[in-house]
Amino acid sequence: MSGSGDPDRIDLIRLFPEGRLAMGRLEAAVRGGGLDPRLLELVRVRCSQLNGCAFCLDMHTKDARALGETEQRLYGLAAWREAPFYSPRERSALAVAEAVTRPDRGPLPDALVAEARGHFTEAELACLVYAVVAINAWNRLAVAGRFPVGGHRAGPAPPA
Repeated sequence: MSGSGDPDRIDLIRLFPEGRLAMGRLEAAVRGGGLDPRLLELVRVRCSQLNGCAFCLDMHTKDARALGETEQRLYGLAAWREAPFYSPRERSALAVAEAVTRPDRGPLPDALVAEARGHFTEAELACLVYAVVAINAWNRLAVAGRFPVGGHRAGPAPPA
């Protein structure tokens, strides 16, 4: 991933490599946290939709497809509550992702946490929250830095 190349923007990746390295370590921890990679990609896509991040939407829809995710499920993600394509575990993860992504709507509801505990271990739930925090940070960096959209090629995860 590179910065924007836009002369009117700060090249966030080049000018603060320590930040990129820290984000990479967080990503590596999330990848090693035991959650299904396809579930993580669904969460990343949904958060990126909510945050309006075209760079991350491009990246994570391509990565999801590379993992075998279907077009139908990717297209339905914006209306996941009405779409029948998602498992109860996925629905729980998406609800947590939305709640963490939109803190202006209040803290994570106790009922939502209790419901999520029916689908995730405590460690998995913690990993899920960290995954949401990470993609929200990436969304904000990509939008602020005007990261160029369209060039991502799905493949193995980059080194931390």
